Amino acid sequence: MSDLQFDVASVEALPEVAAAILSGLQSSVVLFKGDLGAGKTTLIKSLCAQLGVKDEVNSPTFSLVNEYRGAQGEQVFHFDWYRLEDESEAWDIGWEDYLERGDYLFIEWPEKIRNLIPDHFALITIEILSAERRGIRLSHHHE
Repeated sequence: MSDLQFDVASVEALPEVAAAILSGLQSSVVLFKGDLGAGKTTLIKSLCAQLGVKDEVNSPTFSLVNEYRGAQGEQVFHFDWYRLEDESEAWDIGWEDYLERGDYLFIEWPEKIRNLIPDHFALITIEILSAERRGIRLSHHHE
């Protein structure tokens, strides 16, 4: 499957984009890249809503990981590695166990764990185009 690209004019368009992303995913490991304020957490909230997550979705800035459950029982683990000092901290919270589960892993700031990313993953890149507009691209990587 080729990359999916979206020009998102407003946050109101996110549910449709999130649904398209979920249907196009070829991996449950999803990396989110974008500058601070680009909307990574906002998109993750929309993806979780599409999966039927009822809990409030927030960035796990201090806890490093939040867990959610979708309407069909699927588990979603939302990682925010922004404050990570060293990759060993990811091992300390059981990173390897999360990878083996096969659940959705939504990962903000994946560059902080560059050496721990599996060979097969999806990458969502968010580019700030204006105050409201975002360019969102979904690509897949098989190393």
